[in-house]
Formats: sequence, structure tokens, C-alpha cells
Amino acid sequence: MEISDSLRTFLENGEDWERKNTTVPGVYLIKLPKTRNRPSSLALELNPIGESGLPIKRKGLMIMSGHELEAFRRLFENPKVASVLDAIDDLFPERRNVGRAADDVVEI
Repeated sequence: MEISDSLRTFLENGEDWERKNTTVPGVYLIKLPKTRNRPSSLALELNPIGESGLPIKRKGLMIMSGHELEAFRRLFENPKVASVLDAIDDLFPERRNVGRAADDVVEI
């Protein structure tokens, strides 16, 4: 099944706020409910997998378009962001990665 067919099936048959795994670790599909202004839609949730094999955050970063992805990519590549996070890591060196596993997978 092609990706567009998989996405269409999930959009039509998925529950509101349903989260599906994909074949890319740390990338999930989310079905967003319809609102007054827009029909149901899909988004990607990015939540890297930790050493335990589980997502490192309870909720990841939700991205709804290529434009949003590029905007976040520019922020992630900013050296000032990395330097602040390095300083935070120095302050809190013993943070744990916590997450949970899921079974249903969408191939992308």
C-alpha cells in the first residue's frame, strides 16, 4: 500500500487524536479532529526513542506541514539553542529518559 493510501485510510477510519507508529523510530502519525474551521487532518509527532527503546517524552513535537518542519529545523540548527541546552545539561546531568511502547505501525 502506498503512503497516500495509508494516510487516507487512517484519516477516514482513525479515531480523533489516535496516534500510530510509523516505520521510522520516533515518528508517529496523529489524527486531528475536525474543528469549526477545518476538516479532520493529520500531523506528524516527532519524539525520539531513548536508550530504553521508548519515546523520551510523553508528548513529542507536532508538525502539521513542511513549512513548520523547515521553521523548526532552522531553530534546531541555531548554535545558540545548542549552547543553552549544553548549559542546561551541565546543570542537570542525571535526567532520565521515560517513555512507552506501542504496537500499531504505519510504514512511511
